[in-house]
Amino acid sequence: MTPLYFYILLFSIAVPLLYTLIFKDFIKYWKLFTISTVVVALIFLIWDYYFTAIGVWSFNYDYCLGIELLGMPIEEWLFFLIIPFCSLFIHYCAITINPNFKFNKKASLYFTLILMALVITVAAANITKYYTAVNFLLLAMVLFLGLLFFRTHLQEFYASFILILIPFFIVNGILTGSFIEVPIVSYNNLENLGIRLFTIPIEDIGYAFSMLFGNLMIFETLKKRFLKTT
Repeated sequence: MTPLYFYILLFSIAVPLLYTLIFKDFIKYWKLFTISTVVVALIFLIWDYYFTAIGVWSFNYDYCLGIELLGMPIEEWLFFLIIPFCSLFIHYCAITINPNFKFNKKASLYFTLILMALVITVAAANITKYYTAVNFLLLAMVLFLGLLFFRTHLQEFYASFILILIPFFIVNGILTGSFIEVPIVSYNNLENLGIRLFTIPIEDIGYAFSMLFGNLMIFETLKKRFLKTT
């Protein structure tokens, strides 16, 4: 079979790398962004490894290069390095082009509080479903930190996340079985709500938000400290 997972990652990063020639303000902090990405990747890779080991999800190696590391294809490791760069590149491009591209302050506050209450309630009601419970509790924690320390960034990210969802549905859709005969990533529906957006478990949206905004919070913290020392 074709290593489709690897090709998806290559295609995903090709366009952002090309456009970094235009949006140089983002790429000039590449060392700080690398640190934030690696920190978040380590957290999610540990989670990924454990959930793979207990059968929450699994991988179809017919669509991979065949290189395995700690029970996961090498593409899964690359996913946590490439996708945050691609997604947050969209975010920073959006606010560079239009600094007012963000949610209203009051709307952002109310939306965050409602979303936190919702995901905590769903997690508590589905505590035995590992993916749902862990994912939504982490999302609630990320939202809480955003509300406390990164309100302006949260306002901006809500808006840009809508744009990020466009490539998200394409990439994640293919990974979960859209347009191909067998999914590259298969989910055990006993461990999630069983609600799919096309072929994508609804929990994946919260997973993506936590991973990306978690990265953004660390990156912005590092950048703020860096600017103070220069």
